[in-house]
Amino acid sequence: MKIAVASDHRGFTTKVKILTLLNQLGHVAFDYGPDDGESVDYPDYAVKVAKAIGEKTIDRGILICGTGMGMCIVANKFPGVRATPCHDDITAQMSRLHNDSNVLCLSADLLGDRLVNRMIEIWLKEEFEGGRHARRLEKLHKVEEENMPPH
Repeated sequence: MKIAVASDHRGFTTKVKILTLLNQLGHVAFDYGPDDGESVDYPDYAVKVAKAIGEKTIDRGILICGTGMGMCIVANKFPGVRATPCHDDITAQMSRLHNDSNVLCLSADLLGDRLVNRMIEIWLKEEFEGGRHARRLEKLHKVEEENMPPH
């Protein structure tokens, strides 16, 4: 799977660890920045990953900032992005099973390395359940079409 990973300065160290984990798990990981831990603005990096998801040049994305919330807000401004802020095994699992999440948003400040690794492994292996959830995603796509400006 092709996975883009980006962070802000607060998530930089976690991002580096995640890139290593993804490679160990056999995925193709792309580093969408930043290149160091100097202060940056999270929207600049969330946009890069969200655009790649929307253009279907990558399969999934992982965004990391202090809480995971800022990155999530930005990513969800793009058509085709279903970014979810997850904080434990259950939210990671359900974001895939029920929401077909394609961007995982994580907190660098509130989550430990072991939990982050476990959540990523769960999020990558779970498949979308479909069924009643597919109907809901179709409604989500309709909302997106009605409310997002055309490209």
